[in-house]
Amino acid sequence: MSNLSEDLFDLGVGNLKNRDNKKAVECFRKAAEQGHAKAQYNLGVSYKQGKGVEKNSEFAVEWYKKAAEQGHTDAQFNLGICYECGEGVEQSSELAAEWFRKAAEQGHANAQYIIGTCYKRGEGVEQNYESAVEWFGKAAEQGHAEAQCGLGACYHRGEGVEQNLELAVEWLRKAAEQNQAEAQYNFGICLLNGFGVEQNKELAVEWFRKAEEQGLTDAQLNMGTCYRYGYGVEQNPELAAEWFKKAAEQGDAEAQKKTEE
Repeated sequence: MSNLSEDLFDLGVGNLKNRDNKKAVECFRKAAEQGHAKAQYNLGVSYKQGKGVEKNSEFAVEWYKKAAEQGHTDAQFNLGICYECGEGVEQSSELAAEWFRKAAEQGHANAQYIIGTCYKRGEGVEQNYESAVEWFGKAAEQGHAEAQCGLGACYHRGEGVEQNLELAVEWLRKAAEQNQAEAQYNFGICLLNGFGVEQNKELAVEWFRKAEEQGLTDAQLNMGTCYRYGYGVEQNPELAAEWFKKAAEQGDAEAQKKTEE
């Protein structure tokens, strides 16, 4: 890599900081044409977002691919997203998974989580719960909240790994403490029922409340159930009805039935 291309890249970054997107693109393009991977990636982002240049998903893919082929992990990940969504390129779950895997193998946490999800759902790859657990685990160890939640769910259900409710709770708690709504809800379920942890209905309600504050309808439904039957809170039919109504307004079929009871 020439010093000139590196200097051009640095100049482009400086222009970005100064909010001069057009000059930044000019610098990134000159460096990218000399094979500078980071500049190629940044140019792809510029085309994707339409910053400093007219938005063009096809050009974004073109530059992501150049950087990705040089091993740039963010470019590999973004290229995977483009193939997954069919943005700027023909949709291909198989090619999406291929690029996610390349980024994942270099330690990209988001890519590790998504390739894990691909294996869990059988999207672009043959369904394989063991591989899903493996990739969720790698991302979870890096603190990826969604992966921690996914790993917890696998341990809870015994999917791709021997069922272990204690480990399920451990990973769900880690994700819940990072404000991951689904994990907060599932951790609450464990506390409510004593799955893998000492039963604590009051604490369960606290986690349901955290999840519902993010709009999770299942948590809103469970808040209604807790108030209806007095689980962890003082029994209050009026508040129960309010929670069921809140979930029903978001389209939850079960909550809609409860509002009619």
